[in-house]
Amino acid sequence: LFERLGATYIKLGQFIASSPTIFPEEYVLEFQKCLDDSPPVDFAVIRGIVEKELGMALEDVFESVETTPLATASIAQVHAAVLRGSGKEVVIKVLKPGVEDTLTTDLNFLYIASRALEILSPDVSRASLADIVGDIRTSMLQEVDFRQEAQHVRHFAQYLDSTGLRGVATCPDLYTQYCTEKVMVMEKLHGAPLIDLEAIRRTAKGDPEAVLVNALNVWLGSLLGAETFHADVHAGNLLILPDGRVGFIDFGIVGKISQTTWRAVEALLRSTTTGDYDTMARALVTIGATKDKEVDIGKFARDLRTLGESLQQIDTELVVSVENGTAAATIAADNDAVNRFLIDIIRVGEENGVKFPREFALLIKQVLYFDRYTRLLAPNLDMTRDDRINLGAGDVIDV
Repeated sequence: LFERLGATYIKLGQFIASSPTIFPEEYVLEFQKCLDDSPPVDFAVIRGIVEKELGMALEDVFESVETTPLATASIAQVHAAVLRGSGKEVVIKVLKPGVEDTLTTDLNFLYIASRALEILSPDVSRASLADIVGDIRTSMLQEVDFRQEAQHVRHFAQYLDSTGLRGVATCPDLYTQYCTEKVMVMEKLHGAPLIDLEAIRRTAKGDPEAVLVNALNVWLGSLLGAETFHADVHAGNLLILPDGRVGFIDFGIVGKISQTTWRAVEALLRSTTTGDYDTMARALVTIGATKDKEVDIGKFARDLRTLGESLQQIDTELVVSVENGTAAATIAADNDAVNRFLIDIIRVGEENGVKFPREFALLIKQVLYFDRYTRLLAPNLDMTRDDRINLGAGDVIDV
């Protein structure tokens, strides 16, 4: 039904799918289907949007543009191109037509309806439905303004430059003169997914474990060292470049956490390795909002132990496919495994009287992605005990 209702509801479904701290398990699982690619918009329409936004003909800006999109999602479409004059390879991200107006109208209606329901039903009011819808509206409307995403890219670039990390990681350079609310033009990074072992080995001094350590340290350092952190580090958004650097792309989803929250998450990670589930339980209580009753730390710890044992049983399998001469690698069932574990930890928390903020789910999901990458690229690496990994900064090693 949401797919038939269009862009607003597909985005709403995506929000539900990534918010297990807010929505019930069956909704989170069902709306995973909204994360799939959507049908492309005809290139003639895309051309019209770009030309209107930039105020000039496509040929005046680009030497060539691929009419077949590199990617297409519910709100945007991405095309490869070459800049006129410089010959630089770029990608053009274009907001699909009508998306902004549709989102604004639909989300305003949903917000008003939720406020009306709160007035009519005390149960709805206690659930803070209007506040949830208000947060959704703010988050989704920011996604359709590419000036926001461009700002996220700039923040990450400033973090890399200020910490001297450009030698091991990078993000696309922006062509700000061609970046507007509906169009974003940026450098095209050539690379393979971070989970492509062979691609890593072909790089200079290619060592999968060293590359993973650097990716981890750069991302961990950004949690507190950058304005925002990348909150969608699935394999397609982390690239291994020919020079051995890790390329971070697609900053449509970002997060922000406080130092207090991160310290609690750090304690959680360390206790996971040591099997100290009492400490883990106390760390999670620190992160979450507890209900009126006192949390039984002992019971919470026992439930977490059962959950932790189930995580270790998740298999990681590398799947490499070739299409049109291009190889692509994915971790089989990676998203399903990550989402299922995230739902389980939220459920265990709620059963023990702990309600987690949405930012916690975003953060833990990224940590779980890195756990999958560790199993594939560096199965002997201990994220919390290896001296090369700094859980509070951005140290790197030579690859």
